[in-house]
Amino acid sequence: MRCLGGPNTSVEAHEDARIFESTKFVSGSGKASSDGDSDRRRVIIVGIPGVGKTTVVNKVVELLKEKSESLGLVNYGSKMMEEATLRHGLKSRDEMRKLPVELQRSLQIYAAERISGMEQKFVIVDTHLFIVTREGFWPGMPLDVLRALKPTHLVLVSASLEEIKSRRETDMTRIRDKVTLEFLSLEMEAAKSLLFASSLICGCPALIVTNSTGQADDAAKNIINSVFSI
Repeated sequence: MRCLGGPNTSVEAHEDARIFESTKFVSGSGKASSDGDSDRRRVIIVGIPGVGKTTVVNKVVELLKEKSESLGLVNYGSKMMEEATLRHGLKSRDEMRKLPVELQRSLQIYAAERISGMEQKFVIVDTHLFIVTREGFWPGMPLDVLRALKPTHLVLVSASLEEIKSRRETDMTRIRDKVTLEFLSLEMEAAKSLLFASSLICGCPALIVTNSTGQADDAAKNIINSVFSI
């Protein structure tokens, strides 16, 4: 047992100091801190369907391109879809979402490995924290996927339940299951819980940004001002 108020010269204290010095990492990067690494960002931006996540991500990229040429954007679902098409002959993400969990799992690992090799200064990953399947909520970023992605920041795009419901009902580009406000509330609670759990695992900050109707530019600027060192 250690006491407060005086110098600790025990063997344990020296050992703690040695361990601390040997594990100075950039948050979530898995790499030792250096001048070159300190400004690097691998930002995972998430949100349930209907929050306008992709619109916000595109705005972020548009604004960042004006200030940095070393920028990479990848859609995690697109990487998974490439493998799903190759291996299972699927034609849409809605078909992929209905695959057995073990098959979706293999697609997740494939995508994470591909994304982890990106070397740009700023890498933005557009993805979902979970997928709604017939077996329940399936995490989009389980432990081994988070370890492969090595995020420095996590961002959750949010919106009011009414806005989310309206956007889903008017989106003619996707085949959406009908949902109630009660179920949307459950989805948002799950998203926030998984966001903070992922932040704890990675040791990186978690930010929640609201994307109200007509305010995607403000949401994007909020993300840039909070996350990117420009």
